[in-house]
Amino acid sequence: MKTDDVRRDIPLLDEIIYLDAASTTPTPRPVVKAMCDYFYNYNVNTGRGAYRLALRATQELDNAREIIAKFVKSDPNEIIFTKNTTEAINIVAHGIEFQKGENIVVPNIEHHSNLVPWLNLQSQGVEVRIVKADDNGIVHPETVENLVDRNTRLVSITHVSNSIGSVQPVDELGKIAEDNDALYLVDAAQSAGHMKIDAGKLGADFMVFPGHKGLLGPVGTGFLYCAHDSHGKLEPLNLGGGTVEDVTEEDFKLIEAPSCFEGGTQNIAGFIGLGAAITYLEKIGMSEVEKHTRKLTKVMYNEIREIETVRIYGSPENIYGIVSFNIDNINPHDLAKILDELKSICVRSGYHCAIPSIKHVGAYQLGGTVRASIHYYNTREEIKELGETLKQISEFMA
Repeated sequence: MKTDDVRRDIPLLDEIIYLDAASTTPTPRPVVKAMCDYFYNYNVNTGRGAYRLALRATQELDNAREIIAKFVKSDPNEIIFTKNTTEAINIVAHGIEFQKGENIVVPNIEHHSNLVPWLNLQSQGVEVRIVKADDNGIVHPETVENLVDRNTRLVSITHVSNSIGSVQPVDELGKIAEDNDALYLVDAAQSAGHMKIDAGKLGADFMVFPGHKGLLGPVGTGFLYCAHDSHGKLEPLNLGGGTVEDVTEEDFKLIEAPSCFEGGTQNIAGFIGLGAAITYLEKIGMSEVEKHTRKLTKVMYNEIREIETVRIYGSPENIYGIVSFNIDNINPHDLAKILDELKSICVRSGYHCAIPSIKHVGAYQLGGTVRASIHYYNTREEIKELGETLKQISEFMA
């Protein structure tokens, strides 16, 4: 599939220049169609129903899990449905029985969702050790290695920074965690759907994914990859319907993963839509998506760099899919509003739910940054329009 084909499947793109993929991507028609098919033709619950529609709904949900698992090179039983990445991380944070005196190693450039749950464990006597990224937001393996010791229970890191787009050496960091018998979590919120991911080869015990960002799926969907060997290290939190094999008045027995982690009725239509979204991505080809994103990231960086009064955060050799920047004498929120009003260009502004990261790159006092983020549906023409509009605004404000 070509970029133009994808754009035809997203009517929203006829009206705007959408550069906010790091927050949410528009949903293509085939994904919406798959969800509507559920609502129109078999809108029933999954599970133990014996009638035809219930069997169909259950099979379609199972199919979605298999599609997701194949996409990240895992087993279906390693895929736990969640409503978003934040919930997936919190399942791990609250599902591991951390002991007083243990520590968690996490960088200072993380999204709040991959920092606050760990900070919250400090009240239980768990130490949180913060790794300092370099000036370009890159976490170097030696800095992690210096903080990991025999009491490190978990190393947790984002694959691609949501605030400035810096790509982390997740393979090397996973080896450090493994060598020190620590659990390893990777936040794939900004990499899933933008590049190929092999969860098993990466060596992560846990990986967390949103459905509504790079995967082109609906909001309210996400999943947690939990390696088979780590199932027993995680206690389910949301107990009740669908999680038990047997119950007496005194006790209960849980069914095996992943169902024991998925209490209650799931977002059936959403996950069927997510399966359709991943099928859609595979029709494009992840190699094509990655090639397009890498090229367009460089184009966007170079267009914005041409502005004399601009400051860009992150290294051009390392950032992926995201360019975060400021223009002198303009508040980032004002700049985002002006872009929208002038040319219907949609970008994100502010702290990006990553205040420590924004402080680290020196943009906190400026009110954060403007963040432009892309996907396969974006074009060179759109990026050129962004650059030209930013230049006009800069010159007017000079």
